[in-house]
Amino acid sequence: MRIQCLQHVAFEGPARLADWARSRGHTLATKELFGSEPLPAVEDFDWLVALGGPKGVYDEQYPWLIAEKQLIEQTLRAGKAVLGVCLGAQLLADVLGAGVWRNRHKEIGWFPARRTSSAAASAVFRSLPPEFVPFHWHGDTFDLPAAALHAAESEGCRNQAFECGLAWGLQFHLEATPASVKALIHNCAAEIGSGPYEQSADELLRDSAHFLALEPILDRLLDRIAATASRVLNDVVR
Repeated sequence: MRIQCLQHVAFEGPARLADWARSRGHTLATKELFGSEPLPAVEDFDWLVALGGPKGVYDEQYPWLIAEKQLIEQTLRAGKAVLGVCLGAQLLADVLGAGVWRNRHKEIGWFPARRTSSAAASAVFRSLPPEFVPFHWHGDTFDLPAAALHAAESEGCRNQAFECGLAWGLQFHLEATPASVKALIHNCAAEIGSGPYEQSADELLRDSAHFLALEPILDRLLDRIAATASRVLNDVVR
């Protein structure tokens, strides 16, 4: 399967998502939108992944965000899968007609999330544990798109994950690695405040078990998205 990542800043790449793709024999390409790379054509990939970044969905100083949202919409209309992570999930929600807004509290660190009862209806999200501890780094959140399935929530942010057709949005980071978190700290440490859901830079890297616990959760989730996307693509070919 041809996976196309859209990267918004140099320090926030696919991280462990790239390891998963390599281990499963998929090809993964990355377009660095911050470097003015042209967007790919829908025909060039089977699955689109919009990554995170410190920008906002409506940030007018980055006009390529408009073109990116158009590509997301075209991808969904073509019957291809889209996964959005953090900013990518907010862009996906916006494309699907939902609002994106400043959350009451920032979430930066390792905080529990819960699988919702609705997740049982999703072939992808039923793979989530009832409770797990993903990595968070965000200040914005999104409303659920119309007809979307609400899949996960946390104490600090109700809408943590959703599914809408072939679109999956994750507010949290299952792809986090020590290297990716160090890069965020190096570039965005000034964003860390003293809110109830904000941890210090030392706390973010203190427990390596957090990263290890994410690996099987991410693998199961991506395996199921890949299976769904492949089945749809095969149906189109037939």
